[in-house]
Order: sequence, then C-alpha cells, then structure tokens
Amino acid sequence: MIFYRVCRATLRIFRIFRLYALCALPLAACTILPAPEPVDIYLLPASASNPTRADRALRSWSLRITRPDSSGQLLSQRILVIPEPNRVSVYKGANWHEPAALLMRGRLFDAFRTDGRVNALSIEEMRTFADYEISSELGAFHSEYRQGDDSPEAVIKLDTRLIDTASRRIVASRAFEAREAAADGTIPAVVAAFGRAADRLSSELVTWAIAGADAAHQLETAAEPLPVREGAPEAPAP
Repeated sequence: MIFYRVCRATLRIFRIFRLYALCALPLAACTILPAPEPVDIYLLPASASNPTRADRALRSWSLRITRPDSSGQLLSQRILVIPEPNRVSVYKGANWHEPAALLMRGRLFDAFRTDGRVNALSIEEMRTFADYEISSELGAFHSEYRQGDDSPEAVIKLDTRLIDTASRRIVASRAFEAREAAADGTIPAVVAAFGRAADRLSSELVTWAIAGADAAHQLETAAEPLPVREGAPEAPAP
C-alpha cells in the first residue's frame, strides 16, 4: 500500500513538471524571434517663407477643409515609392507620422492660415457651420523614378471641389498636381521634396479657392433682395 501511494505521488509530480515544460515552450520560442527593426517617423516639412500679396482684405465668408478621400496604399502611413513603371513599393524603416490624407489636409489648413485672407477656417471634426467647403480626392502621394534618373521626384495629385454648403452646389472644381525632384535618393531628401511639392500645390489651391469663393459670394449677394424700409411708399401698380 505504501509503495502504491509513493508511485502515485511520483507520477503526479512528473505530470506537473511536464505541464510546466509545455507552457514554457512558447516563451522560449518567443525569445529566439528577431527584434523588430526601428522605424523613423517623418513629418511633412513646410516652407518658412510667407508670400506677400497685394490683396490682403479679410473675407467675410467662412471655409471648411475636409479630409481628402483616399484608398489602397494611401490609407497607410508608409512612404510610397514607384521604383519602376507599374510597381509600388515602400521605403524600409520609414513612415509618415500620420496618413497622407491627413498630412495634406493639415498642409492646406496651414496654407490658408499663412495666407491670412480667410480667418474663419475649420475642419470637419469641429462641426461648425461654413459657407464653403473644400472636398477632394488624393490620387497620388508617392515618390517616382523616371527612366534614366538616379533620384526620384515627389508626386502629389489632388482632385478638388469648392462646394456651397447651403445648396451643396459645386462652385468650382480643379485637378491639382505638383512634382518636385529630390536632391538624391535618400529618404530625408525625398521627404524634403514632398514638403516642397505640398507647399506648391497648397499655394495654388489657396489662390484658386479664394477666387472661386469670392465670385460665388458676389453672385449670392447680388441676388439677395434689397431690404424695404418701414413706411416706404409702395411702387404704383402698372
């Protein structure tokens, strides 16, 4: 009887040790996996210059800038490159600090702020009323190697619409494209080229949007009926 109890105790201890060993196997396997490679996070650089304009009048209308629609690889934070026709790749160990659509919306917002002619600016998250809205689709935000070139160029394409928010009427539309050559093929040089391309596209868009909103606002103002003063004589019937 004593021998039987000793055998059962020994078998129980053996099973416990075997269970611990099995549980420890996944942990041991994890320790032999390679450590993840470090990733550099890049901001979209901006120009420090502030263009001077003859027209500095502050506009009475308000403007909302929405996040551009995007799809596919543009939804990620990877820095895209087209090393050869019909092949899309990414730069290893480098990311944008936010998706390309948010980078572009932020650059447009900053461009209007820097321009100074539209003081009442907002984005969709603010949930405020605006007279006009900039809606767009981001068609390209990548670097691209052309045949025979050792350095790529940054390419940004933005299909844009200026919308009257009250009627949802499209006031104006335009496809913008900006290309800027990088100084060399290194990631910092490519990022700098993206910054220049975004600055140029934003500057062109600001000028176009203000001109379009000004024209629409003048038409709406001219179409409004003149106020009738109390006690004023009515026009005689024909």
